[in-house]
Amino acid sequence: MRQKISVVILTRNEENNIGDCLDSVKWADEIVIVDDNSTDGTTRIAGKSGAKIVSNPLNGDFAGQRNVGIDHSSGDWILQMDADERVTENLRARIADISGKGTDCSAFDFLRVNIFCGKPLMFGGENSHRPLRFFKKGAGRFHGTGVNETLEVKGKTGHIDAVMEHYNFPDISHYLMTQDLYSGIEAADMTGKQERLSKKMLKSELTVGPIKLFFKIYVKKSGYKDGFRGLIFAALSAWRRFLIYAKYWEMNRKYYE
Repeated sequence: MRQKISVVILTRNEENNIGDCLDSVKWADEIVIVDDNSTDGTTRIAGKSGAKIVSNPLNGDFAGQRNVGIDHSSGDWILQMDADERVTENLRARIADISGKGTDCSAFDFLRVNIFCGKPLMFGGENSHRPLRFFKKGAGRFHGTGVNETLEVKGKTGHIDAVMEHYNFPDISHYLMTQDLYSGIEAADMTGKQERLSKKMLKSELTVGPIKLFFKIYVKKSGYKDGFRGLIFAALSAWRRFLIYAKYWEMNRKYYE
């Protein structure tokens, strides 16, 4: 007998995304929305689909938010998602096989492809991200601080050779807005868990660090093969790294001045 599958989706003001996301998982036995105080139509759209809605403030803790979703799920298996992600038909079929035929693995990863300005990024390291997000309930919990959450699993992990599509950056303005939020969370996380960076180290992170990251993405990992999208994404990624450490300086400027 096929085991029950719950899908957990994290949301905040995702009315432009949530409909397509829900359509891609309408085969699931249960959908749990963990919503971070949305002020748009996100919860209204999700409610019409029959999803269970749990309101919980994020407070910069993505691991905690994902664990709230686990606690409110009743399925034997849980698939964790964000509202800007879509389950492809191949991934759905593989998930159905696992839940129907059984397995000795407690969790599975899969390939996630980022869609940047309307097309997938296939190079620059963007074609190798395999999040561990499909797991048996009771076998895993998320840990970590800020945006760096990790699923810790009891038991074996396996691989699913199928793709989840990640429509995280439909345009450059959305990228800038998102990274403005995330960079602040990461800078605050750095401030809270370690001794202050030396002035020399901080200066290096603000100058050499972004340049090295651009070279890694665009040249070493062949981001140039993605054309102008690859170039722009590499440059924005370097800017994002600079922004994290600029905000770190801002939060700790009394120390550096």
